[in-house]
Amino acid sequence: MRPIALILPLLYLCPVLRCAGLEVVRPLIAQSDGGVAAPAGFTHVAGETLFFSCRIAGYAKTPEEKVHVAYSVQAFDPKGVPLTEIYKNEMTTDVAPQDKEWMPKIATEIQIPPLVGAGTYKVLVKIEDLTANTKTELGVPFEVRSKVVEPSETLVVRNFQFFREEDDPQPVQKAVYRGGNSIWMKFDIIGFKYGDKNRIDVSYVASVLSPSGKVLWTQPEPAVEQSDSFYPKRYVAASMSITLAPNTTPADYMIAVKVTDAVGTQTYETKQAFTVE
Repeated sequence: MRPIALILPLLYLCPVLRCAGLEVVRPLIAQSDGGVAAPAGFTHVAGETLFFSCRIAGYAKTPEEKVHVAYSVQAFDPKGVPLTEIYKNEMTTDVAPQDKEWMPKIATEIQIPPLVGAGTYKVLVKIEDLTANTKTELGVPFEVRSKVVEPSETLVVRNFQFFREEDDPQPVQKAVYRGGNSIWMKFDIIGFKYGDKNRIDVSYVASVLSPSGKVLWTQPEPAVEQSDSFYPKRYVAASMSITLAPNTTPADYMIAVKVTDAVGTQTYETKQAFTVE
């Protein structure tokens, strides 16, 4: 009796040539296009443009040596709020056998909004291998330093300072002026509310008060900040100046600034003393 031959089915050959697991590698954040990576511990600044790049490893290929991947890149603040709209793209390309070490590259720019807070941010990269139907992602942290403006749940003025000139890097230690001088003031407005598309509507009016509290002068028209943005504006950086009359009587005076938040229907007033000698 002849032995019965067992005909075993050939193993199913998947038409996808897989490598190791899909992975985001060589992430790099630079300060210029094509630049070197920022050193460990480096802090970026609000308003800066970052140049981000990375490579895709572990992708699959078809028997025709084709690669098809989709990806997205987006930056987030320490609370997980996106800084900018998501950047998405797809890549389909041929990879020759001699290019087995080649890895697709992702490169894009990320704009840090100008008034963000300090902290640890991250660039989140998501990859989808459309050939192998696999996904992966990687968060790349980076540090941001910025001006300190203490947050507030309600409308308030912070960091009120007097200057002698608009471009002076440091405020005056004592707000003492003479008749004919210009008084420059800078302050931050925070605690306002947001409308649709992070719309804000903030205005402020300044007045000069006599030693007795009498209003001597009021700004004819309010200064207005009306805008919307993808990332919510954290605060409004305000500045203004008043030129004293040459014959201003030496005395202690007050600057009163009244701020209005039209979206949140809030008002706030601060009074700051200065002296004319």
